Amino acid sequence: MARTRIIPVLLLNKGGLYKTIKFKNPAYIGDPINAVKIFNEKEADELILLDYTASVDKREPDFVKISEIASEAFMPMAYGGGIRNYDTAKKVFDAGYEKVILNSILFEDLKLVDKIASVYGSQAVVGCIDFKKPLLSKNKAFGYSGTKSSSHTPVEWAKQLQQAGVGEIMINSIELDGTWDGYATDVIKEVSSNINVPLIACGGAGTLDDFQKAVDNGASAVAAGSMFVFQKKGMGVLINFPTGKVISK
Repeated sequence: MARTRIIPVLLLNKGGLYKTIKFKNPAYIGDPINAVKIFNEKEADELILLDYTASVDKREPDFVKISEIASEAFMPMAYGGGIRNYDTAKKVFDAGYEKVILNSILFEDLKLVDKIASVYGSQAVVGCIDFKKPLLSKNKAFGYSGTKSSSHTPVEWAKQLQQAGVGEIMINSIELDGTWDGYATDVIKEVSSNINVPLIACGGAGTLDDFQKAVDNGASAVAAGSMFVFQKKGMGVLINFPTGKVISK
């Protein structure tokens, strides 16, 4: 039985950790260093750190803070937010991260994938697709923290990201973010059946059964935020991780 990667997603803003609901109403969670130390103890497979306001604010990553966070991590780390060119990506790798997660910039400069992959390898570049369904339309890929829509469906954009050379794709449902209502398994199934690179499912997980459903529909890995930073839906902060749990492929 193959073991599926289970990946906590931490949202960074001005040095603190936050959690959103449908990409809105950020709630303060606490200090990122404390969270990383707990995930070390729980032996999390990987950790994703996203500065979710960096692209909107048009600023670079906080290299001092993200370096400090990476220095405390015993597991592989991926970072996204504010990466707009190769030099910025290089600084993220130099800060201790194994992967960079690209989203908004790819609508403007898809060639950035190859620039980074040619040096660090395609496995080090993750293409992230935030998506939701505008009124009277199909699901569309969004950038800039869900504030700008593209003309691409998640499947169309996933195909283009794969062709551009990303080693992995992460899809994240804006409408299910922070709801605990389960993943958008229909989108997971559609995207996974049209690409050959690993797919990370994110947005909406509330139970281990949700993880299994995502994998059953083609996800290679499952990621979540609320499940790992709250006790339960509507309850207080509690950094946690399902130690020893196996999701079968």
